[in-house]
Amino acid sequence: MARNKNTEETVNRILDVAYRLFMEKGYEYTSIQEIINQLGGLSKGAIYHHFKSKEDILVAVTDRITGDSNRMLAEIRDRKDLNGKEKLKTLFKASLFRSEQDEIFATAPNLHNNPKLLCSILHDTMEDVAPNYILPIIEQGIEDGSIQTDYPGALAELIIFVANIWMNPMIFDDTETENNEKFIVFQQMMRGFGLDIVDDDILNRLQELTSIYQNKK
Repeated sequence: MARNKNTEETVNRILDVAYRLFMEKGYEYTSIQEIINQLGGLSKGAIYHHFKSKEDILVAVTDRITGDSNRMLAEIRDRKDLNGKEKLKTLFKASLFRSEQDEIFATAPNLHNNPKLLCSILHDTMEDVAPNYILPIIEQGIEDGSIQTDYPGALAELIIFVANIWMNPMIFDDTETENNEKFIVFQQMMRGFGLDIVDDDILNRLQELTSIYQNKK
């Protein structure tokens, strides 16, 4: 039992340091040795006991970032008191108003300069979030009549790609004005699908997060 606890603590220490360095310097410019140097005497062998490579550390860091978010998405997906359309709106609001978002936007790097981290996030968005969380909600909406589409899979990918990638200032480094235009287009696009799920509270929160990110530079 003690050994398992120590193993967990060691892994968490490695991920804490790696996450901070990836954010500060970028994945490409962070070496295993730099991670070791900030682990208070932990050896290279100890790191390689838990992770085969720096890329394995990146995967674990990304999994940690997305883990809490995905648990929240699952809770909304599985609710019985909302129809599909209401779940989509609830999902967007819950994601944006998570308290951790302020810290993430205040410390996050420009992902354009972190291609490995960007690729990992993109893969999680399209290969996990879209099919496992957004698609089931859309399929429920089709069944309960709150969402109309003949292409639920494509719509799920479009929604999450636009929301998580295209509108993300960490990727394209858009100004507040440019991002605001994207937000409005996204709102209009959703309405075109009969999904009036992006209200003023969501737009204002998106603008607030963009401002936090831009002001840190």
